[in-house]
Amino acid sequence: MYATMKVTITAAALGLGALAIGIGPFGAAERAEDPGEAVPFSAVPAVRGVETAALLPPPQVPPPIDRDYPTLVKVELETVERVMEIAPGVEYEFWTFGGSVPGPLIRVREGDLVEFTLKNAHDSGLPHNIDLHAVNGPHGGGSATMVVPGEGKTFTFRAVNPGLYVYHCATAPVPVHIANGMYGLILVEPAEGLKPVDHEFYVMQGDFYTAGRHGEPGLQTISFDKLYDEKPEYVLFNGAVGALTGDNAMRIGVGESVRLFVGNGGPNLISSFHVIGEIFDNVYAEGGTALNNNVQTTLVPAGGATIVEFRPEVPGEYLLVDHSINRVFNKGALGALVAEGGPNPELFAASHLGH
Repeated sequence: MYATMKVTITAAALGLGALAIGIGPFGAAERAEDPGEAVPFSAVPAVRGVETAALLPPPQVPPPIDRDYPTLVKVELETVERVMEIAPGVEYEFWTFGGSVPGPLIRVREGDLVEFTLKNAHDSGLPHNIDLHAVNGPHGGGSATMVVPGEGKTFTFRAVNPGLYVYHCATAPVPVHIANGMYGLILVEPAEGLKPVDHEFYVMQGDFYTAGRHGEPGLQTISFDKLYDEKPEYVLFNGAVGALTGDNAMRIGVGESVRLFVGNGGPNLISSFHVIGEIFDNVYAEGGTALNNNVQTTLVPAGGATIVEFRPEVPGEYLLVDHSINRVFNKGALGALVAEGGPNPELFAASHLGH
């Protein structure tokens, strides 16, 4: 159990103007009858120490949290607008969190106090902000983080709900900012932690709306007509054709356990996430705490997430797909996980019948 403390936090201390809020014993927001009064916080877990969140490029994941108490976690993320390849020979100006699509996976623990700073690169052309679905508060932090180029803003929130959550830019027009790649995942580990696995990877789907046809070379711009008609030219894992295939494929050993943190930035399409040749031993439905077993394909809504776990027992290449299968062959929704090791003929064996 957490140690608890009784503290008084004024609205002004949180930068909330005249609004005063509290967190009750079960994480429920409590509002003062008099908005000018300070609200006593009871049963709030005491934090010990300070740490800086590790932010790694996808598909890498920060290591599991090994502490058994909440702390103050500082997160600093910068919005960056940059031209990158969306497919071989095809460039696109992505709007990003941290320079990658998706932005880095943020990992905190249930009960942590998170001090979040969003900066906007000085050479950006537009304002940006961030809405974290893990936040219990107005606009998920979006109203507290609206930053113009060269500016930075900070807000604080308590991570009270364990699960895997999407974050995204919520600056108008919101569909355009998301369609240009401004999304990522934040994991709030349960207080008791997640069970150990051998490997963890980070995969996030998104749909992209280029003016040119799929594969048309050169620098592409966004097509607003295609975006609003929900007709993408690309449906991709981790922001590019080939981001998770070939030399970029994820690699493990046969018999090793795998956990995938899977998100869907959208902005429009639902993902039917499937790994060809594997059955998910565990699926944390919609990124929450409900557990399902022996699942072939799981739906990931736009703006949603899931956690899947499995253990390849046969060597070979396991393909990650959106099983709305046209998106694999014509839109780019393809990744790969390679399991290396010796054969397992008791589980799988192929034979050739000659003539």
